Amino acid sequence: MIRVLLAEDMELVRGAIAALLGLESDLTVVAEVASGDAAVAAALEHRPDAAVLDVHMPGELDGLAAAGVLAERLPECRVVILTSLGRPETLRRALASKASGFMLKDAPPEQLAEAIRRVVAGERVLDPELAAQAIMSKPNPLSDREIGVLRMAAGGMELTEIASTLYLSKGTVRNYLGAIVTKLGARNRLDAVRIATEAGWL
Repeated sequence: MIRVLLAEDMELVRGAIAALLGLESDLTVVAEVASGDAAVAAALEHRPDAAVLDVHMPGELDGLAAAGVLAERLPECRVVILTSLGRPETLRRALASKASGFMLKDAPPEQLAEAIRRVVAGERVLDPELAAQAIMSKPNPLSDREIGVLRMAAGGMELTEIASTLYLSKGTVRNYLGAIVTKLGARNRLDAVRIATEAGWL
């Protein structure tokens, strides 16, 4: 029996996936959680064979960060990342986090069950079209900190708010934004947000 942990912050979606996996005779869901932090804690407690993690979840850890922690602390647990947006950059980050599988949420349910079986058997399961896009597309030139700063700016936060949130000086935040604009070849901050969003980096 393959033991599965499921992490998804939308309760209806989580319940539906758990119910569908429960129909498989060789799969059993041992834990259902709503955040990356809870996923790590539950995985360390239940020691599942596989963890199915949504990319975007609340808390300190999103799905990709949780996958990275699990790779270090519970390497025998294979991770399948689920996302509603198939972006090459997200796939790149998933692979960097040592995820074994990457699937879109609109894939047929039987494909998820099969992906879990395959990653537990030691295979890697990726959407071939998305994998090709990831190889062909330009890599993200921004650091994690720069992405965080730009994401806050994109959300409408002022320089002072960003500095306060990140415990940085206004000058440091201004330097980050200047570096972001330069790296992306953008005209200004708004143009940088547009470029990063279209590339799937935010």
